Amino acid sequence: MAVKDRVLGVDYGSDSVRAVICDARTGKELGSAVSYYKRWKQGKYCAPAKNQFRQHPLDYIEGLIAAVKGAAKRAGTSAVRSIRGMAVDTTGSTPVAVDKSGTPLALTNAFAENPNAMFVLWKDHTAVKEAEEINALAKKWSIDHTKYSGGIYSSEWFFSKILHVLRADAKVREAAFSWVEHCDWLPALLTGNTDPLTLKRSRCAAGHKAMWHADFGGLPSEEFLAALDPLLAGIRKRLFTDTYTSDVSAGTLTPEWAAKLGLPVGIPVSVGAFDAHMGAVGGMIGPYTLSKVMGTSTCDMLIAPNAEVGGKLIKGICGQVDGSIIPGMLGMEAGQSAFGDVYAWFKKLLLWPTQTILGRSKSLSKKAKAKIIDEVSDALIVELSRSAEKMPVGDTGLVALDWLNGRRTPDADQLLTGAVTGLTLGTDAPMIFRALVEATAFGAKKIVDRFEAEGVPIKSVIALGGIAKKSSFVMQTVCDVLGRPIKVAQSDQACALGASMFAAVAAGLYRTVDDAQRAMGGGFSKEYKPDAKRTEAYRALYEKYTKLGEFVESRTR
Repeated sequence: MAVKDRVLGVDYGSDSVRAVICDARTGKELGSAVSYYKRWKQGKYCAPAKNQFRQHPLDYIEGLIAAVKGAAKRAGTSAVRSIRGMAVDTTGSTPVAVDKSGTPLALTNAFAENPNAMFVLWKDHTAVKEAEEINALAKKWSIDHTKYSGGIYSSEWFFSKILHVLRADAKVREAAFSWVEHCDWLPALLTGNTDPLTLKRSRCAAGHKAMWHADFGGLPSEEFLAALDPLLAGIRKRLFTDTYTSDVSAGTLTPEWAAKLGLPVGIPVSVGAFDAHMGAVGGMIGPYTLSKVMGTSTCDMLIAPNAEVGGKLIKGICGQVDGSIIPGMLGMEAGQSAFGDVYAWFKKLLLWPTQTILGRSKSLSKKAKAKIIDEVSDALIVELSRSAEKMPVGDTGLVALDWLNGRRTPDADQLLTGAVTGLTLGTDAPMIFRALVEATAFGAKKIVDRFEAEGVPIKSVIALGGIAKKSSFVMQTVCDVLGRPIKVAQSDQACALGASMFAAVAAGLYRTVDDAQRAMGGGFSKEYKPDAKRTEAYRALYEKYTKLGEFVESRTR
């Protein structure tokens, strides 16, 4: 490796894309930038009341150019010239309908404003009915195609979303040749091979979200898909059979995209993967270490040697896939459909009077009103946390459920809803906030309990993401509820750093991902340790949370 070798990691989140240029020898960040999706920020193409969340491919393209150029400006010309490879991670499952050339339909004039022709974001739950049908058919089929996906297929995933869109929109149905995940489309676009029949598909995306497995010969059979709905007849041959881990190059950067991004022509572009999977690598995941990416939702990653765990079928998780996180290891995924989104919902609820009543005020200027609203918004969660963390465990008398966006794991069920019990006339906002934070922590414990009940031990816990870095109250609560230490990854951009590690391997700078991780890993910035008294006190509340969940689940069914 040359002294000045650099790599580029690009991380697509729910609201923005960030690019990080790193020193390939040490992982040191040399330049980074974030670009927010313009159309998404305006609320376009989404209908939250219907759980519809769509993103326009132009947001991804424009965001990529802005973020990479911003990072390049901060890193400097010499660093950019020394970039030897790049990799991209995205949210998922986030598929899109494409034509025969692999162009997303929303990039054509006929579908430019059609949400069904856009990327169906991971948090879109319009396909609950379709997921139920997949599960029902899988359980009576000769092969249970959901068995490597925790035994329950989710409305957040590939085939549920495809079938929903095909049923909902005849024009998209007629125009769609194939479907491509966001993490597959971007490397294909950058390398000039968007042909849906030949572009390299991510093992991570296919295994966790599309029921792909070597035991099935790839995707579910043609017979299974056609029996699910005749609209899916023939789709299997227009999708893929082979999948690739992210240490493999998807191709090289085209002259066109090198010019747009200001990068060297011909650098390798790694096969894509999901953000939490690459983030786990950037956060220094190891065997039997639970990596928690804590943001709007959580994505919990666990790896183990195939020889030790590969023969187990782990119920209720988001899949177990050989090589989905680190090649050669079994990658297991779980998570919560809402984590930070729970707090964001409560914040929005409390802000409603300020935004509505103050917004109508005639005694203040528009600028003054906007300033006050911004100040209140910025301070709200901070002040709630300060008040809530002073309360002894159990003092609020409240128990809440964190299922405000359904339940991802254990046992996916997107029809489930949140709840708060124990309210009185003495209940105040900090008390409710504390109950919500405790609920998200209890949801995290359910995941740990499920892995261990299924015979997969968890020896350590690491955390990364915005909440892990910013909220000591939330982190200490989770730590106390789990009764385990939690280390917080040093890097502010662990997902992009993980992508950079894969870029370094795909470029041949390291032989394996393990080698890249050891050299480029940033270590940990903080460690939370559980308080034994609080951990003991939380056991009783956890039992109440469990019983409340059982009640809500029984009433929902």
